[in-house]
Amino acid sequence: MDGLAEALAGPVEQVAPLVLGGLLSHAGVTVRITEVEAYAGPADPGSHAYRGRTNRNAVMFGPAGHLYVYFTYGMHFCANVVCSVEGDPSGCLLRAGEVVDGIDLARHRRLGSSDRDLARGPARLTRALHLTGEHNGADLAAGPVHLELGDPVTTVSTGPRVGLRGAPERPWRFWITGDPTVSVYRPAQSLEKRRRAGS
Repeated sequence: MDGLAEALAGPVEQVAPLVLGGLLSHAGVTVRITEVEAYAGPADPGSHAYRGRTNRNAVMFGPAGHLYVYFTYGMHFCANVVCSVEGDPSGCLLRAGEVVDGIDLARHRRLGSSDRDLARGPARLTRALHLTGEHNGADLAAGPVHLELGDPVTTVSTGPRVGLRGAPERPWRFWITGDPTVSVYRPAQSLEKRRRAGS
């Protein structure tokens, strides 16, 4: 087991805050992670692995230190760092970050966005880094997507996960306190409320 995998092999709610401040690099852009969410597999109704292994979530069941990328809403990719031990499907959703290298490339990929918003949100983050489904399963130590963990962040806030109906009470969203690149919190809405809002 490499050093990164070993650092990520603990319980996801303990590992997730350690990802904050880490540097994720791909395709000429590096993002400092400022916000994450923890998902704990079969013990967590909010997790993609809650109902068991599928072709879509298989990477979550593998060893820690790999990237789980999925397509959502028919238009966006989201990326998770696989945590815990092999067979325990846990993941850390990368919710937001600050572009610290390759900002011109990130601006090109996210035309019209302010620098603060280039990777502020999970879909924006993957677009800034040019991550797609082909990076599902990537080894974050070997590349081509690289994650480098830094020193533990000392000012971490925690609260409910964003837009989640399964286990919304768990305070498993973690962010660097006061960082301007952290995304806006949005609680889950019922389908009825969403329909009314769209009418």
